[in-house]
Amino acid sequence: MNYNWNWNIFWAPAPDGTGVYFGWLITGLGWTLSTALLAWGIALTVGAAIGTLRTTPVKWVVRLGNAYVEIFRNIPLLVQMFLWYFVLPELLPKALGDAMKQMTPPWASFWPAVLCLGFSSGSTKYHRNICTSSGMLRKIST
Repeated sequence: MNYNWNWNIFWAPAPDGTGVYFGWLITGLGWTLSTALLAWGIALTVGAAIGTLRTTPVKWVVRLGNAYVEIFRNIPLLVQMFLWYFVLPELLPKALGDAMKQMTPPWASFWPAVLCLGFSSGSTKYHRNICTSSGMLRKIST
């Protein structure tokens, strides 16, 4: 394998003239970390709530928690992203939906992605950890 890597491309001027390619990578890293951290916060909150709901002795509350988990686990993440981005603004009150649609890029795609990842991850990961690590050894259907 005789390939010579051109690492200087990171310092080459970007086509739009606003900086170098390395700056684009750092900006992308910032967006990725902010999306992940905000979605994690939502997932932790939602997962704790759903995990707690699923351990109560009240049957209808357990069913409500189970329904939430089943809905979010059985809809593919890509379909959920589509629903959060295109359908949610139409279901919200007109003023709020219009405000979501008129956000300037990249905010218009950032917030639906954060909400989608947060609610989806909260239903699939954290509820199991909360229920099993809290000493409640009830069987949880997965």
